[in-house]
Amino acid sequence: MRMPHPESTAATREALRAAFDDMIQCFQEARDAIDDPALYPPPPTDRNLAEGYRYVAGFMLNAIERALADPLYPRFRRAIQPMNRSTIDNADAVYLGVEIDGNYSYRIRGRAADTRHWRGEAPAAGTTAPQYVIFELASGYSGDSGKLSEMQPGTRINTSTLDSSKLQVEADGSFDILVAPEQPEGYSGNFMLSKRSSRGVEHVGRFLTCRELFHDWANQDLLDLEILRIGCEQEPRPPIDPAGAEHMLREIGRIARNQVHFWNAFNTITLETYGQVPGGISERMGLDKPFMPVNDMNPPNVLGIATGGGQSSNIYAGGTYLLEDDEALVIETRTPIEPHFLGFHLANLWGESLDFESYPSNINAHFVETDPDGARRWVVCHRDPGVANWVSTTGVLHGYTSRRWTYPEPPPKEQWPTLTARKVPFDDIRAHMPHARIVTAEERAAQRLLRHRHVQRRYRQY
Repeated sequence: MRMPHPESTAATREALRAAFDDMIQCFQEARDAIDDPALYPPPPTDRNLAEGYRYVAGFMLNAIERALADPLYPRFRRAIQPMNRSTIDNADAVYLGVEIDGNYSYRIRGRAADTRHWRGEAPAAGTTAPQYVIFELASGYSGDSGKLSEMQPGTRINTSTLDSSKLQVEADGSFDILVAPEQPEGYSGNFMLSKRSSRGVEHVGRFLTCRELFHDWANQDLLDLEILRIGCEQEPRPPIDPAGAEHMLREIGRIARNQVHFWNAFNTITLETYGQVPGGISERMGLDKPFMPVNDMNPPNVLGIATGGGQSSNIYAGGTYLLEDDEALVIETRTPIEPHFLGFHLANLWGESLDFESYPSNINAHFVETDPDGARRWVVCHRDPGVANWVSTTGVLHGYTSRRWTYPEPPPKEQWPTLTARKVPFDDIRAHMPHARIVTAEERAAQRLLRHRHVQRRYRQY
């Protein structure tokens, strides 16, 4: 005869209910950041408010997934996706993340389609690997403290990085990567160090990211990836207990609240989205305008993990646009040394990339058409100007512009990309882009279909 399960205790029920209530309270505090001026939200337009609620819901989703993860039994998941876009994300990227404990050793196994372009060779016809891939192992997760003080140098570091320019890949596209506190003697394969000292502090790798960047949305496809802690098959995972459930619930709330509060402050104070502030980044960099200037972009620069995160192999530039219906922003760049990846993207003031499935709200180096003088020119405006290289605001009147150039080895400063931006009347776009090709409505529809199909593949959940 089966014995009945023992009844839960009143103490357990009350403790779990209290943890759940704490989680809900943190969700409320995250929600407050949508419209409480003390928490640095964007201007409260109807659209900003609507997008703000979606934005907070996205951080709730991300917090649930992170709090339910187990560093000893990890699996790759989507750190950013259409349901939880944030941090002025790259619309050409897949962001994968996995929690680990860098005191242990792990093995990543993967497979890619044709990778010849990773080695500077011409790619084969048909499906290929992403344009560029980078694995980065960080000792912490940007924004988790909820306070800008976490950006102090040495607070958080990358213990290791490995990108597609250095990744050893077999002829069939397979590869593996050892992640460990020490490199075994005689080991010559792909390796990522999970413990590193910096400024006298030992940092342990806790969050492993994989960014897959796409140029050719029609033909480049995702990696297949798995990660396993070495020896996990010998140690079945213990079931969750009440203490573990209490911790999980409070972590969900804490992560969601702190992330929303941190990025609001980061956008307003660090990036100076709404104007210069005392002690802001423009003052530290010697700029005479806000770091995120209006209808302009800051000079190409390197932003690292100490300034809120970012891909370690990127050169960045950013700004904001603020355009009327009869205005446009023409942005020009020249690249003395061609990067492995080049993308231009728009985002709303919450830092969510704009809808890149139904609109051309981003255009990368594969799709942008180069002018005869060697420059690449994009035009940002609210309505279709009928020319190539149009980047749509999707109707967002005020938002972020961002540009990324990816260099596994940074070029000399004198050979960095150059960048200019100018606001022009909508009716004068063709005068400022005299070589821009005319694009028909049928071609725009074909571009949208390509985007829909690529997004289906990029974010498949099966």
